[in-house]
Parts: sequence; C-alpha cells; structure tokens
Amino acid sequence: MLSQISIRDIVLIERLDLSFDAGLSVLTGETGAGKSILLDSLSLALGGRGDGSLVRHGADRGQVTAVFDIAADHPARAFVRDNGIDDDGDLIFRRVQSGDGRTKAYINDQPVSVQLLRQAGQLLVEIHGQHDDRALVDADAHRTLLDAFGALQAEAEAVSGLYRQWRDSERGFKKHREKVEAAAREADYIRASVEELEALSPVDGEEDELAERRGRMMKAERIAVDINEASEFLNGHASPVPQIASLVRRLERKSHEAPGLLEETVTFLDTALNHLSDAQMAVEAALRKTEYDPKELERVEERLFALRAAARKYSVPVTELPALAQRMVANLADLDAGEETLRKLEAAVAAARETYDTAASALSAKRHKTAATLSDAVMAELPALKLERARFTVQVSSDSTTPAAEGIDIVEFHVQTNPGTRPGPIMKVASGGELSRFLLALKVALADRGSAPTLVFDEIDTGVGGAVADAIGQRLKRLSSRVQVLSVTHAPQVAARAATHLLISKGPSEGQGDRISTRVARMDDKARREEIARMLAGASITEEARAAAARLLAGNG
Repeated sequence: MLSQISIRDIVLIERLDLSFDAGLSVLTGETGAGKSILLDSLSLALGGRGDGSLVRHGADRGQVTAVFDIAADHPARAFVRDNGIDDDGDLIFRRVQSGDGRTKAYINDQPVSVQLLRQAGQLLVEIHGQHDDRALVDADAHRTLLDAFGALQAEAEAVSGLYRQWRDSERGFKKHREKVEAAAREADYIRASVEELEALSPVDGEEDELAERRGRMMKAERIAVDINEASEFLNGHASPVPQIASLVRRLERKSHEAPGLLEETVTFLDTALNHLSDAQMAVEAALRKTEYDPKELERVEERLFALRAAARKYSVPVTELPALAQRMVANLADLDAGEETLRKLEAAVAAARETYDTAASALSAKRHKTAATLSDAVMAELPALKLERARFTVQVSSDSTTPAAEGIDIVEFHVQTNPGTRPGPIMKVASGGELSRFLLALKVALADRGSAPTLVFDEIDTGVGGAVADAIGQRLKRLSSRVQVLSVTHAPQVAARAATHLLISKGPSEGQGDRISTRVARMDDKARREEIARMLAGASITEEARAAAARLLAGNG
C-alpha cells in the first residue's frame, strides 16, 4: 500500500509530508483547497506527465516522493528486480520536476526512465475519476479483469505460450520452405558444380604442395640444361679428350728421341687427361641427381592450373574449395531430403496450431461462463447505486479465425443505462457520474482480484447524495477491507465511513507574507465531526448539522 507521500514545491504545496493507513482514507476540503493538486502530485510520482508549470512559483524545481509498503511476492518487486533495481525494504518512487520542463525519475534512488516509473506505478496504484477510468477504456483491460475475476490468468498465460510455440514453428517451417525453394531453383547448377568438384577432388593444402613441387622441378630443369651442355662438351663428338690423349701418345713416342725435352709436357697433359676424366664422371653424377620427369611437371602444372581455375570460377580461394564442395553436397542433400523435412515441419505446425486451438477454445468457454457470473455480480451492486434500471453485461466475442496471444476472444463491458435505449460500450454510453458508479460496482465485484494494492477514487460521488452517496460509501468501505482505498469526496456519507479522514485546506505560508500554501491535516474525532457537519450544512454550520454528523459517525463506527 501507499504508506507515505512527501511533496516539495508543487503548485500551492510548499512542503507536505503525509502518511497513509490501510483501509479507507478520505480527503475532504472546500473547492479549490488543493485536492486535485495532491492527486496530480501522486500521479507525477507514478510517472504521470510532467510540466514545468507544476513547480511552485519562485522555486527552481519541485519534487514528489511516494513510499510503498508491499508484500515480498508482489509483482512490482519482480518488475523492478527484472530492471536491475534493488527492491530491499520499501519501494520508493521519486520524481524531480524542474521549472524549465526537465524531469528526472528514481526508484529506490536509482535513476530510471519516466516510462519505467509509469509501468511500475501502474502495478501499485490505480487512480479513477469521472473522466479517468482507464480500467474501462481499453478492451484488453476488460479481458484482463475478466480473467482475474475467473482466476483464469494461468490458463491465459498457457494459451499465450502455446501461441508463441505455434508461431515459432510456423516461422521455422517458412524459413525451411524458402531454403528448399531456393535450392530447387539452383538444383541444376548445384548438381553440375558438385560433379565438377567431386571430379576435381580438391584436398586441403594441395595448392601449396603442388606449387612447391613445380618450383623444384622448374629449377632442376634450368640447371639440367647447363649440365647437359657440359656433358656434351666433355663426352660428345667435340670432346677434347681424344685429341689430348692422341697428342700425349705422340709426344711420349717422341720423348725417347729427345730425352729431357718433352717429359714435363707429357706429365702435365697426362694430369689434364685425368682431371678431364674426373670431370666427366662428376658431370654424369650431376646429371643423374638433376633427373626429372617433364611429364610429371606437366601433370603438376595441369593440376595446379585446374585448381586455380575452379577457385576463380566459384570466387573462393583454392584453400576453400574442399569446404565449398562439402557445402554444395550438403545443399544437394538438403534439396533431396528437404521435401521430407518440409512435410515434418508442416505437420509440427499443424499440431502446434491444433494444441493452441484446443487450449484457446477451452479458455474461451470459461471466459463466456465467467462473463455471465461477473455480469450478475456487477448487476447486484447497481440498484443501491441508483442504477437499478441499468444493465451491465460482459460481451465476449470469439473468433477462431483471428487467433492471438491472448486467445480468440474480444471482451467488452457493455451497459444499457435505461430500458429501451441501445446498449453499447461502457465508455460511449455511460455519463461521467454513471461511469464512476459502474466502475465502483465492478471493483467491488472484483474485490482484490485484478486490482492494484492502492485504489484512488477522485470525486466519484459528484452529483449524487443521500442514499446513493451512502451506498457508494458502503462499497468503498467493503472494498477497503481487501485493498487500500483513498477517496477524494464531497459526500458526508462517504467521509463518515472512513478509517482515516484528511482535511485539505489552504492558507498563508509561514513567514512568506501573502503567499498561499495547501496544507493537509489528519483530523481527530471532534474535528472530523465538525468537517462532516460543514459538508452537510455548507458555510454556516448549525447544531442540527453537528447532530447529523454525529449520527453519521456513530452509525458507521
């Protein structure tokens, strides 16, 4: 519940610290005293629209702090935790409004967006007036209230989960179907590519290995040309070895004829022949070492060029050709197996839809049954609220052809204010005063189901009196046994039923000359009797009014 509100420099409120109790609290005061300012301040703290004009004249900024004491398992705590906010102890909402229009929001002293503040505030407080019946505006809210009344929230959440499963399976089916259709359009190209790549059979690291082998063989080819030339010179027809050998033999024969003249020459030439013979053997050995197969070089080059041509064709590096081949084989397998997979996915979609339809239909049947019960419960409250000729019905329109996460139902609250008139949506048919009384009847029927822990009613008793005002007071009192109720009222019959009575007034600010400030005072029994007498009698309070006030208080004690 709302346990405390602190207001600083908002419109006519200079400084106000106000605590609240459980049960029914009423706020009364003369017109213009500042009751609407108090509600505007609370709305501001809950994320309502900010405006620089709210700041008290002469101040740079205003501030409102609202403190809530709620159970550990209340949804508001889970909400703030999910948004990274510590929820130990009370929940403290704070809103700072600057005169230049800027605004800041905090929950438990952590900065938050105004939207987050508003979302959290809606879980804690509902503010209702003749022209602010948000619970009655939105058809989605009608469905939520109906589910709360019938304790159908768990089933509604289950239907929502089944709806998501169905839609997820449907998206998976469509995605796979698009993939199969795309593969089918490229089937011929894929098959030809797979055949080509399978024939090529690229291997990881093959390009580097082939390039290295080709380089070695090309280098050997260039060296072999020179060695062959040396071998041809030493061993071919033009070899000087036979000529030198012949010359040595002739000189050896002549050396006997001229001793001491040719022996040295013969020795050098003989040595040269030996070196040339060694050179012949060495060059033959070199030839054997540099032997290579030109056909092998040709085969290596053809393989290397084939790999690089395929890489250019498929716009990938040679190193990615093996992976490309595997992907294309997989794509071809998907195409071949795609129709079977598609049939399985289609069957899964149909099964998910059938499961959703079954659950949504069951929920819809319960909603129809609950709608009749809720209609009767609200109707039972109407006569005492001077709506005895009115009718309230919960219309549930079901259409299985338009499924949604919330089910197949559209729920609307319809009313007929007088016999013979056309019934219609409550927001279009009911007047402001009727609307607030319909809302009160609905809230009483719902009790604490589908309701925030704090309900604020802003002058819902305007324009009624006597027995109707008393009936409103009775119902606010009954409602306050389940939730905290704050009511701004002009009806003494309502004020007399409150557990706490707060008087709103305005007067000169302390120490500030003729400046006016709004004040709120918690009244004791004597002051409360005087205030209710004023509400009964008007400006001149008579003894008869005081006596009537005493009887009201005594009858509601």
